[in-house]
Amino acid sequence: MARKSTQPPDWVIGALTLSLLFFGWVILYSASALVAESRYGDQYFFLKKQMLWSCLGMAALLAALRVKMSFVQRLARPLFVVELVFLVLVLVVGHEVAGGRRWLRLAGFGFQPSEFAKLALVLVLADFLDRKKSRLGEFKSGFLPPMVLVGLVLGLIALERDLGTPMLIAMVSLGLIYLAGARYRHLLALVLAGLPVVYYAIFSVAYRRERFFTFLDPWKNPQGTSYQLVQSLLAIGSGGFWGRGSGESTIKMYYLPEAQTDFVFSILGEELGFVGASLLVLLFLLLVLRCYQVAIKASNWFETLVAAGISLMLGGQVLINLGVVTGLLPTKGIPLPFVSFGGSSLLVTMAAIGLVLNISRRAGEGVALQRRQLL
Repeated sequence: MARKSTQPPDWVIGALTLSLLFFGWVILYSASALVAESRYGDQYFFLKKQMLWSCLGMAALLAALRVKMSFVQRLARPLFVVELVFLVLVLVVGHEVAGGRRWLRLAGFGFQPSEFAKLALVLVLADFLDRKKSRLGEFKSGFLPPMVLVGLVLGLIALERDLGTPMLIAMVSLGLIYLAGARYRHLLALVLAGLPVVYYAIFSVAYRRERFFTFLDPWKNPQGTSYQLVQSLLAIGSGGFWGRGSGESTIKMYYLPEAQTDFVFSILGEELGFVGASLLVLLFLLLVLRCYQVAIKASNWFETLVAAGISLMLGGQVLINLGVVTGLLPTKGIPLPFVSFGGSSLLVTMAAIGLVLNISRRAGEGVALQRRQLL
């Protein structure tokens, strides 16, 4: 039995979260001021909306910090069902943006159910793996049921013409199930079975096929399909070691479309250079590792899996976003946590951090892991 003791939340995670939040405000304002002034007549338009969502996110963080984790576990399955309903609704009455139907509007606010699906799936998987850990080595009763849940979510989100989020969710889910003790041959069989599906999803749709070939050779059509990636690479490359200086980006002057969203890191690289970009990456790395450390020391198996899943979710999202903006991965609509403009992503991320802080309050020697060690 792990020894428990109540203590204050992990102050390092809190400090890193606030640092990334404030850092994100500065970079977001710099990346969006010109577009906001031209489009809305208010250079602070995007910043003010992001700060509003930050306040809502802080409220979600505090709520997640104070709730009992036993209640969170009981809520995991109902929350997952509600999330499935939202994923279906967005396909029927969702608001279409850039050819994809991913948004629901409620009381004047727009939100993306797919963003909330990431956290909901982590919670329901942690609940299932906690209750069925003795059967996880069995394919039908242990391994297959959580994979059906994951496949259902992936299928619904893929119907929204979103391939990036399903890939992130698949990576997080497989990582979490691996840590929980799934058999290697089951995981390998699932990955091999999924490769033809991924191939079909990419090459059966014209714009995805073009994105893939753009990724292979972005300089072949720099004014066409690879325009955004080429501008991103130019921005990062022109920043050099120290950068041009805060607010001095030239690429953001209508050369890089919607720079305040998924490609905000490119503006950071141009203005703050290698030093500033490295500092941001270091903050993310420290946050992910600290969340993982909380998972290792958690006092029960459910809390271990929740903290580990959130660590994988944050780390995977950062890796995919940075891979896209640097040309290491094909273009996908994955925002950079805390930094990219977007209320749904920020709200979910803050709530997830609140859960990790909640778990960190109960220090212990760590649960007795069954067949897989977290370290």
